[in-house]
Amino acid sequence: MLRDLVDGAARRALFMLDAEAAHAMTVKALASGAVPACRVPQDGRLSVKVADLTFPNPLGMAAGFDKNGEVPDALLRLGFGFTEAGTVTPRPQAGNPKPRVFRLVADKGVVNRLGFNNEGHAALRGRLEARKHRGGIVGVNVGANKDTDDRAADYTAGIEAFADLASFFTVNISSPNTPGLRDLQARAALAELLSRVMEARDAASERHGRAVPVFLKIAPDVDEAGLDDIAAEVLAARVDGLIVSNTTLARNGLTDRAGAAETGGLSGRPLFRRATVALARMRQRVGPELPIVGVGGIDSGESAWTKITAGASLIQLYTGMVYEGPGLVPKVLRHLSHCLDRHGLSSLSAAVGTNTDAWARIDPDSEG
Repeated sequence: MLRDLVDGAARRALFMLDAEAAHAMTVKALASGAVPACRVPQDGRLSVKVADLTFPNPLGMAAGFDKNGEVPDALLRLGFGFTEAGTVTPRPQAGNPKPRVFRLVADKGVVNRLGFNNEGHAALRGRLEARKHRGGIVGVNVGANKDTDDRAADYTAGIEAFADLASFFTVNISSPNTPGLRDLQARAALAELLSRVMEARDAASERHGRAVPVFLKIAPDVDEAGLDDIAAEVLAARVDGLIVSNTTLARNGLTDRAGAAETGGLSGRPLFRRATVALARMRQRVGPELPIVGVGGIDSGESAWTKITAGASLIQLYTGMVYEGPGLVPKVLRHLSHCLDRHGLSSLSAAVGTNTDAWARIDPDSEG
């Protein structure tokens, strides 16, 4: 109760600021220790094993919150089972002009057109080196500089730069805010990219003694043929998993017309339906074994459970915490435990994909 009151007061104060300024202040508060740790339920049934990683619970902080790896340990103390730094590019870049982040409060959504603003490989590497003995699962989300001549080379540079530090890699080809980036989801381009990325990962594993799992992050706006192509290439390249999905360019059913008119990717509650349909359809294509991280619109225990039953092995959130505060983390985990009790399940993995087919049949453009 007290935590909810504190979260609510802090949230109201932050909402008086520009959205990007509020985010920067939140990161500073986490870095300073001003945000207390959350007590989360310790339930072994929520543990998830993917590749050589054992996640203490399935809930992660999505990429974009901690672009420069400033607060991974503070996020883990909030109760997240894992977190993800980035997206990081080889060279620092400022991103798109401000303002570039917009809250859609009535819809509990956010539109951003940040454009991979980050401090580059060297800065992130320094921070990850400084915390490498602290434990916890911290992934690195790699991307390409806007002005690069060879996007695939930027991704492989990310693999090489962090292979000894990253718990896992995310290859982000799904941001709508770097011109042409989503073209890498086309089959021929994706085949070349994944070939080069996995070759770089395997070469790095020989040097460092560990094959870091690689996940591919895709957009929720891919059509059926595109999903077919992505699934085929992911399986052919033996990628370790998928992350479904990034933000959407769709604007269905929004109340905030001014926010809806802003250019950029939409996240939060309005993304949930579209992202979950994409997740379920991809689960049908890749089968039951390939790990999929479900992202997009999780802002409650109920939405987290729905994402898992639609086909997610792990889940991530970001915008949900903007509106609900850090107390959302233990609420989600408690709800997942209660769902396992209710259904008589001994592990979360037993729930994964139990409602995939129903979600795959839903029209993502409908508002029902």
